[in-house]
Amino acid sequence: MRKIRYGHISPDISQYAQAAPYRSRMQFVRSLFRGAPATALITVVCLGVFVITALQSHSISNVVWGSSLAENMVLFGPFIDAPSATLRTLLAGFLHVDISHVAVNMITLALLGPQLERRLGTGPYSLLYAAGVLGSSASVLEWNYDVPTAGASGALYMLMGVLLALSMRQKVNVRAPLALVGANLAYSVLSPGISLWGHLGGLVVGLLAGWPVTSVKKRVRWLASALAAVAAVAAVALVIGVA
Repeated sequence: MRKIRYGHISPDISQYAQAAPYRSRMQFVRSLFRGAPATALITVVCLGVFVITALQSHSISNVVWGSSLAENMVLFGPFIDAPSATLRTLLAGFLHVDISHVAVNMITLALLGPQLERRLGTGPYSLLYAAGVLGSSASVLEWNYDVPTAGASGALYMLMGVLLALSMRQKVNVRAPLALVGANLAYSVLSPGISLWGHLGGLVVGLLAGWPVTSVKKRVRWLASALAAVAAVAAVALVIGVA
């Protein structure tokens, strides 16, 4: 989450030469998201929200305060009021501040999301993704209440936690996922304008739920992801009540 950046071709075959790169790109996208409809939908929604907010704000470098849609989605303590409070804590995970923010997050989601969705199943994955967003929002409201925050990266940190658990369960080298988590946490600490609390909240959800949601038993994955979602909603409700 981020705080509030040829040579000549004969006419007979030119249409095919121009269409081939497009078809290749589309085939790559389809193969990337094959078996991962929830990840694909999340990506489309995030990109769609960014396009709308950019058009409303007439900017791609700061879309939040010039967009009515963004102002109704951004996570900001003083904006939290019932009955829309819980909805805002979820919607903020689909809002991004600028074009680099949405680009980096969507690339990361495309790299992590599909493989985990295929492993967990779309239903448990979707519940867990929502839990990651809500857990991240609860952390922000508790420790960064008066700082406007938005972005999918809290959920992405949750996915990193699950990836670490999956690597441990499969008894493969965990140095790569540990390095991924460590490097991103270091970036969160060292970079201004980055919501460390949002990232930590999502990571905690992933670390706590990671082992059961990667079980080979489908029933266990469903139960663990549902419990994670319920716990995240409860955490949001508790924080909002205290705030």
